[in-house]
Amino acid sequence: MADSCAENAAKGTENERPKEVEASADTVPQVEEGVEEYLKRKNMVLLDYEKQMFLDLVEADGLLVCAKGLSYDRVVISILKAYSDSGNLVLVINSSDWEEQYYKSKIEPKYVHEVASTATERERVYLEGGLQFISTRILVVDLLKQRIPIELISGIIVLRAHTIIESCQEAFALRLFRQKNKTGFVKAFSSSPEAFTIGYSHVERTMRNLFVKHLYIWPRFHESVRTVLQPWKIQSIEMHVPISQNITSIQSHILEIMNFLVQEIKRINRTVDMEAVTVENCVTKSFHKILQAQLDCIWHQLNSQTKLIVADLKILRSLMISTMYHDAVSAYAFMKRYRSTEYALSNSGWTLLDAAEQIFKLSRQRVFNGQQEFEPEPCPKWQTLTDLLTKEIPGDMRRSRRSEQQPKVLILCQDARTCHQLKQYLTQGGPRFLLQQALQHEVPVGKLSDNYAKESQTRSAPPKNVSSNKELRREEVSGSQPPLAGMDELAQLLSESETEGQHFEESYMLTMTQPVEVGPAAIDIKPDPDVSIFETIPELEQFDVTAALASVPHQPYICLQTFKTEREGSMALEHMLEQLQPHYVVMYNMNVTAIRQLEVFEARRRLPPADRMKVYFLIHARTVEEQAYLTSLRREKAAFEFIIDTKSKMVIPKYQDGKTDEAFLLLKTYDDEPTDENAKSRQAGGQAPQATKETPKVIVDMREFRSDLPCLIHKRGLEVLPLTITIGDYILTPDICVERKSISDLIGSLNSGRLYNQCVQMQRHYAKPILLIEFDQNKPFHLQGKFMLSQQTSMANADIVQKLQLLTLHFPKLRLIWSPSPYATAQLFEELKLGKPEPDPQTAAALGSDEPTAGEQLHFNSGIYDFLLRLPGVHTRNIHGLLRKGGSLRQLLLRSQKELEELLQSQESAKLLYDILHVAHLPEKDEVTGSTALLAASKQFGAGSHNRFRMAAAASRRGRR
Repeated sequence: MADSCAENAAKGTENERPKEVEASADTVPQVEEGVEEYLKRKNMVLLDYEKQMFLDLVEADGLLVCAKGLSYDRVVISILKAYSDSGNLVLVINSSDWEEQYYKSKIEPKYVHEVASTATERERVYLEGGLQFISTRILVVDLLKQRIPIELISGIIVLRAHTIIESCQEAFALRLFRQKNKTGFVKAFSSSPEAFTIGYSHVERTMRNLFVKHLYIWPRFHESVRTVLQPWKIQSIEMHVPISQNITSIQSHILEIMNFLVQEIKRINRTVDMEAVTVENCVTKSFHKILQAQLDCIWHQLNSQTKLIVADLKILRSLMISTMYHDAVSAYAFMKRYRSTEYALSNSGWTLLDAAEQIFKLSRQRVFNGQQEFEPEPCPKWQTLTDLLTKEIPGDMRRSRRSEQQPKVLILCQDARTCHQLKQYLTQGGPRFLLQQALQHEVPVGKLSDNYAKESQTRSAPPKNVSSNKELRREEVSGSQPPLAGMDELAQLLSESETEGQHFEESYMLTMTQPVEVGPAAIDIKPDPDVSIFETIPELEQFDVTAALASVPHQPYICLQTFKTEREGSMALEHMLEQLQPHYVVMYNMNVTAIRQLEVFEARRRLPPADRMKVYFLIHARTVEEQAYLTSLRREKAAFEFIIDTKSKMVIPKYQDGKTDEAFLLLKTYDDEPTDENAKSRQAGGQAPQATKETPKVIVDMREFRSDLPCLIHKRGLEVLPLTITIGDYILTPDICVERKSISDLIGSLNSGRLYNQCVQMQRHYAKPILLIEFDQNKPFHLQGKFMLSQQTSMANADIVQKLQLLTLHFPKLRLIWSPSPYATAQLFEELKLGKPEPDPQTAAALGSDEPTAGEQLHFNSGIYDFLLRLPGVHTRNIHGLLRKGGSLRQLLLRSQKELEELLQSQESAKLLYDILHVAHLPEKDEVTGSTALLAASKQFGAGSHNRFRMAAAASRRGRR
């Protein structure tokens, strides 16, 4: 196997090599000796193609794209070691937590500095040099506030470069870095070639955002990679495991339904590009990401039937995965969810097809026999795995030179659930495990078949007390954690049918329970087939493989491991290989990345063929499992061919690296001074050039740097001032304050009442408060209708528009701005600032805080403040004088119109305020006419009286006399 499918598929392009590798091939022999000595001195062991990667990136900045499994981690470590010096300041951005921990463990601690929590401490740490793994949000703020010496940065290393788009924080940080630092390096790495095929000119745009001019491409079929891996090829043995007739039929029926739904979705949407919607793509794990990216922008235009079909395709794929990977009982329990009346009324109608009826019927037949007795069929791979562990591997050990050693076997699985399934099967036997699954998923067992009862009693007696066993089971699987955000879709689907509250470990270590004698005769283990012969090693619970191996020095070791773990990501497999040094590897599930990691590991060891590990591939031939594996190989090969073709055609400007000011000419500037000689010569004789205009400034709240908008504002040429402000998110001018809300944030703020308080503060301190409602650029610019209710909110929030209407009624000065994307928002901010004065950072920071602002030394009751603002004649320009000199509300009622005129500095405003306080305002004639109005007035104010306020004032005067 060993990626032979990829090699065969790539025969047509295996001679294509990246041009930069060929161009630098002549220079390699000249410096080869020096490089070897340098790497040896730095204790860096690299394969030949990794040395070439290292040379390419040391000589010039660039973007390196390598195949999955040909990890670039050793190249990154070599570059970090090369720049490990207190005289260098190297920043590593866009790394995950496990990557950061891994790289830190490989570098001398004295050169690695932790990110400080305070700004003052960070300034000191930056000046110490060394390596910094820093979050991009902190880096952007420090760059804008000039806390970091930008000119002294030696360079920036960008990981997972395929995620860098022009609106992300990483691109913002790189642009700020390159504007003031023309000598530092930028080196980017990516191991996801498929990501560069999505969107228009993704490769060119990514390189432009990274400020690099060179693209280094390293596919698996690269000649250098083939030359390195071929001599140390692993011993691979494919074992085609047949599946039962029931599984074959279920798979065929699910594919039949998926084909029907695919044709239906294309028939309904003839005008929409549905080229990616094929049955082959439907079974791959990235299908729904591609489909979602295609349909999100027109989702609100699709009819309800199309939306139901899209959801059902995902459900059918999860049913397919459950049938292939889960045990028969779990798959049947998962299938039962979709046979309910409620689901039948809410799907696209596939449950009414004959094929769906056959799926439900066959799933039940896998658990119950013809007499409706409980007799579940075991997983097809279980018996093959048992034969490998008890017959094939011991026999091979006896025949090989390692007969004196105990076998070490590594079994690789797709996800933690499969790991747990195999651990339970090996330690307690299949019958008991299936019975436990039935109790856990509440599948009615009823009567056990004679064969199953005999088998389960022989292996291990069923629990006498069902309820106590169920409680024990719950204790065993308690302690759930949320799924990892970076987990691939297949692993998420495999865990979808888990009962809430379950958590499965990602590694288990097993050994034999039966004693074995040391010597060649003891290797050929002949266990009782009806007795479980494996038990767990508890030391691995602390991930201490060394202690686990030492605790059973004369027993075989069997390690169950997932391809990725939450703690270490894809590096977990490499760590396990280095610690365990297995003799045999069993690929229980197929994974391209893991296969290549095994190849690279064997190439590093450089062992003779007899001592190399053997890899067994357990695969269901001519099934969805094999097809998904081959499809992933084909798509990766096509992605590399696309990138190679793009590289041969794309035009890269000489200034793209940002080391000259030409790269920033496209940024909008506000300097009216002509820059060319011709423009100067056209000026009127003797006239001095116009003065340089000040760059417009926008004050941005520190919390807003989680969004894309500050980056896009800066790209339009506006100066971004990060500041901690309590009122608003963006201050454009002294009068304009903007509160930005996404759709989900808007709904939450309206329901909690937080938005009302924010609007109160904005209207109190700013003349032009603005509520900006910003949509996701990848989603339709559409608020009402089923899209909002089904995708972003619930039915309880259907009155969102009514709440917005109430908000505008309460705050007449509040303006609502609807923006389709952050790009449109940045353009709008620029237009709003034209010809307006710049905001003052000190004033903006003081507003809403406990410190008084300049010219505002008094603080007033906010309730009184808001009440007076609602009175006629009182506005923001005269309310402060009224609050200072007006006294209390009682004293305000006793003042004459002349006195009010002095307080408000306006005769018209004084008349309006005096009338509202002292004149009876009767209803209009069209509301209450004639004598009805007089009667209403007499009842309200009493006979012979015009105003209750006037009576109160008269009583007050008499009291003073």
